[in-house]
Amino acid sequence: MAEADIPECITEHERILQEIESTDTACVGPTLRSIYDDQPNAHKRFMEKLDTRIRNHDREIEKMCNFHHQGFVDAITELLKVRADAEKLMGQVTDTNRRLQEAGKEVTAQTEEVIRCRIQQRNMATTVEKLQLCIPVLEMYSKLKEQLTSKRYYAALKTMEQLEKVYIPRVSQYRFCQIMAENLPKLREEIKDVSMSDLKDFLESIRKHSDKVGETAIRQAQQHRTFISTVAKQAGLDHYTKPVFSLNGRAHSHMPNGLLMDEGAGDEEDADDEILTAQDLVDFSPVYRCLHIYTVLHETVEGYRRYFNQIVGFFVVEDHVLHATQGLVTRAFTDELWNMALSKIIAVLRTHSSYCDDPDLVLELKNLIVIFADTLQGYGFPVSRLFDLLFEVRDQYNETLLKKWALVFREIFETDNYSPIPVETEEEYKVVVSRFPFHDAEIEKQSFPKKLPMSQSVPQIYSQVKEFIYASLKFSESLHRSSTEIDDMLRKSTNLLLTRTLSSCLQNLIKKPHIGLTELVQIIINTTHLEQACRYLEEFITNITNVSPETVHTTRLYGLSTFKDARHAAEGEIYTKLNQKIDEFIQLADYEWCMAESDGRASGYLMDLINFLRSTFQVFTHLPGKVAQTACMSACKHLSTSLMQMLLDSELKQISMGAIQQFNLDVMQCELFASSEPVPGFQGDTLQLAFIDLRQLLDLFMVWDWSTYLADYGQPNSKYLRVNPATALALLEKMKDTSKKNNIFSQFRKNDRDKQKLVETVVKQLRSLVNGMSS
Repeated sequence: MAEADIPECITEHERILQEIESTDTACVGPTLRSIYDDQPNAHKRFMEKLDTRIRNHDREIEKMCNFHHQGFVDAITELLKVRADAEKLMGQVTDTNRRLQEAGKEVTAQTEEVIRCRIQQRNMATTVEKLQLCIPVLEMYSKLKEQLTSKRYYAALKTMEQLEKVYIPRVSQYRFCQIMAENLPKLREEIKDVSMSDLKDFLESIRKHSDKVGETAIRQAQQHRTFISTVAKQAGLDHYTKPVFSLNGRAHSHMPNGLLMDEGAGDEEDADDEILTAQDLVDFSPVYRCLHIYTVLHETVEGYRRYFNQIVGFFVVEDHVLHATQGLVTRAFTDELWNMALSKIIAVLRTHSSYCDDPDLVLELKNLIVIFADTLQGYGFPVSRLFDLLFEVRDQYNETLLKKWALVFREIFETDNYSPIPVETEEEYKVVVSRFPFHDAEIEKQSFPKKLPMSQSVPQIYSQVKEFIYASLKFSESLHRSSTEIDDMLRKSTNLLLTRTLSSCLQNLIKKPHIGLTELVQIIINTTHLEQACRYLEEFITNITNVSPETVHTTRLYGLSTFKDARHAAEGEIYTKLNQKIDEFIQLADYEWCMAESDGRASGYLMDLINFLRSTFQVFTHLPGKVAQTACMSACKHLSTSLMQMLLDSELKQISMGAIQQFNLDVMQCELFASSEPVPGFQGDTLQLAFIDLRQLLDLFMVWDWSTYLADYGQPNSKYLRVNPATALALLEKMKDTSKKNNIFSQFRKNDRDKQKLVETVVKQLRSLVNGMSS
């Protein structure tokens, strides 16, 4: 039994050893305990087995070490060599780094110096640029000071005007310019005061010299009388002719025969005698200077008010004298005096209002004229001519308003972003629709945030038109006109604003080079909404004047034609710019016309062009009516025509079949684009028909189906009905040219000369067809 148990014990020990070798050392406790639990003295046999296993492992380790010992020694040797080289390399790297750092210090210092120099250069350039803007201002201001010092006030006023309108606005951000701008009105007042003071001094000097001037004039008259008497006695005339004097010292006499005789010409002996004139005795320069200065300086409301007050005061006194006394002043004299004054007043007001370009000043002048007229009318003076004058002033007022609103419209268009108005909340939506009458059931159903189709310029333009109507209405107030006349005036002035001012701004905007396709699309959408809003403007005028639009003589607003014309101009510009963009892509085409075979894919330029057209027409879907369809059809036709012209270009002398195949791939992409319905609304293959000429021409050459073409030519159901014989002949001549390399017919000539004869026959028949068409 003991002998039988020994093999089992050995097998069990092998299992335990394998388990110890394969098990984590922390888990071998139960395994070792099982050795002592099995049989007596089993652990001794296990220890013997363990020693044997250890010796076996030692032998294996020794064999492995012996096997790898030489390699280990070689590796150590190599490592020692590498260590020496590494130490050497480390020394070189350290030395290189040291030298690099030393050299870098100088480079860094120079770089920092360069940076400082460039900053200084940039600052100097900026300073020079700013000084170049400031120097003309300073020079003009210095010139102004010199003119003031030399009492050249008229020239100084002109210089001030240039400073205010041209020079100071360029550098208005600088403080010295702001000080200049603040001083200019003060200088104007000083010039007015000085010129008025000079005029008063002149009047005082006149008083001093008036007796001398009178004495000179009387003496000249006596001399003239003596001269006339002498001449009359000699001529047998005994009547007296009235002398005509002038302040320049020359007296003229009217002779009986109607001739004008010079006094100086009648007495050659006294011709050398110096005669004192008014100019010799009095300096009139203060008068001329004051006149020029007050001509340049615009009148103010206060000036007009004083003017009217003085006139009213004078005639109120005259009226009081007329009614308070008897015989001192008559009604006929007062009326004659008023009519004379009224003529002069109207002439002055007509002249001064024509020079005024400020609508606010014209409006204030109108109010003063109305009060002036009503006041004098209350004293019984006729003032109908003043109200007639106001209608002339009203036209001038409207012109100034149109000029002002032209600037407003241009600023609105320049600041517009030409994109739909985004509204985030209900409050923002209400703000927009309160400024512009927009109603769209579909958009109203959408949740916030959402976008309105028009851009921000639309409500701004609409609001400004209403502001113009208000401004125009202000002048019509207190003119004692009926509501119908006021309504007519408002509508006419609004029509001028729409058809002339706004229309001109829109046309100029559309023609600007920076306005692209996206902006033009938005302009079309904007004009559509503005056109729809014209009826609300008519209602707005009706609510102001309370005149029914059904009245027979009511003027209609012409805004519809204005916005339609602008929209048509924008549409035409879209077609033009779209074709120009297509031409830019076509210019990028770089076909290898002598290629042996095609690339197997469409040309890159054409794929870029199609992607551009696809993204562009996605924007066009927002356009009203058939504008998008027209633009799409126009673009496809232009693309087809451009490709055909490229194929038939006279400078292109040779085309291989490989090039035809490549060209065919490009045309196929164009047809796929047309069939993808880039713009909805086309029926069937309408859009694909734009490329039908190219398709039939390429099919004819790809299939080489000349027998069918020649047999069916001229028949309405011909397969190649759109292929012109001249076009086919021109392209065939390019392929038939054998004078250049890689000609397609060189293989025909080697392999099958019958095909060459066939080509010659086709060419002859095509020429005969072309000649038949020309005859």
